[in-house]
Amino acid sequence: MSDFAVQVVKRVLAPVALLLTFMVLLGVLVTRVLDRVWPFTVEDAVNRELAADRTGGWNDVSLVFSTLASTQVIVLVTVVAALVLRLVLHRWREPLFLCAAVSAQALVFLLTTMAIDRRRPAVEHMDVSPPTSSFPSGHTSAAVALYVGIALLLALRAKSTAGKVTWWALLVLVPVGVALTRMYRGMHHPSDVVASFVNGGTCVAIMARAVLDRTLNWGRARLPGVTPSGGDVAAARARS
Repeated sequence: MSDFAVQVVKRVLAPVALLLTFMVLLGVLVTRVLDRVWPFTVEDAVNRELAADRTGGWNDVSLVFSTLASTQVIVLVTVVAALVLRLVLHRWREPLFLCAAVSAQALVFLLTTMAIDRRRPAVEHMDVSPPTSSFPSGHTSAAVALYVGIALLLALRAKSTAGKVTWWALLVLVPVGVALTRMYRGMHHPSDVVASFVNGGTCVAIMARAVLDRTLNWGRARLPGVTPSGGDVAAARARS
């Protein structure tokens, strides 16, 4: 096996597999073991309270945030952001990171819902219920991976602390709003959206470590957009 393949397994495939295992075990724990233990015993009450407080104005706000994390919008924003990053930075590292983070969370989400069969909250659902399980929230995990991923990239390029804080504050609010509105609209339990922050956030961390870390040695095959160091160039010339 080449050095590059070893690094892919070590830095990407193994961590994602561990995350998937953790998410499935967490789902079993939440739905079959701790379902009669506080605070999980009050989840239904939280959903009922949110449903009872619905108003026309908040319904509209919740629809906006929910739409920001819909599959169509997530795919569109990911593609556009990746293209902009490629055109502006003239390298593939950042676009690859963003696409990988969003794709990884989607894979973990889908496989977890196949293993965990949890019904949606017993309140009126404001959206059509997808065939997937309520655990975890796909909207929330996608929003975390995409918008937190973008926030990380922008913060890394910001030249001032104020700029970094601004990007984080603005973009992290999106997944927070998505999580709240998915509960408000009766589509998920509180533990569903909390688990989704674990999924999306961990995928961002995994891909940032694997793709954005410039000190990582991937062997002779290097990630697109990486400029070889002087030692690498000298070694390549010595081999030629």
